[in-house]
Amino acid sequence: MKLIINNSSMQPIYEQIVSQIKKSIMQGELQEGAMLPSVRTLAKELKVSALTVKKAYDALDAEGFVVTVHGKGSFVTLVGQELMLEEKKKEVEADLEMAIRKGKSCGMSCREITELFQIILEDQ
Repeated sequence: MKLIINNSSMQPIYEQIVSQIKKSIMQGELQEGAMLPSVRTLAKELKVSALTVKKAYDALDAEGFVVTVHGKGSFVTLVGQELMLEEKKKEVEADLEMAIRKGKSCGMSCREITELFQIILEDQ
């Protein structure tokens, strides 16, 4: 698992870890049952505090992306399809909102945007 921490980012480090692990799960890079590195191992690799990694793992556990078994580690769980599908739907919604804002900023009417959407949809 390759995670990249941006120390100059305004996003807290634990959130960077959470978002990258969630992305790996949603893209199928981390399969159900896969064991995440131990808190200490990942902290050492990323050169961050073990408490930061623990906070990230706890957040992933709370969201249902991993299950932590005391003394054994954290494992990717089959959250899944519903949670992952919901995450993907949120991404699509955000992309559509951005496209609509962009269209309106170019002077397109709602009707023109809808027509363009229908044309693109028919080509799929």
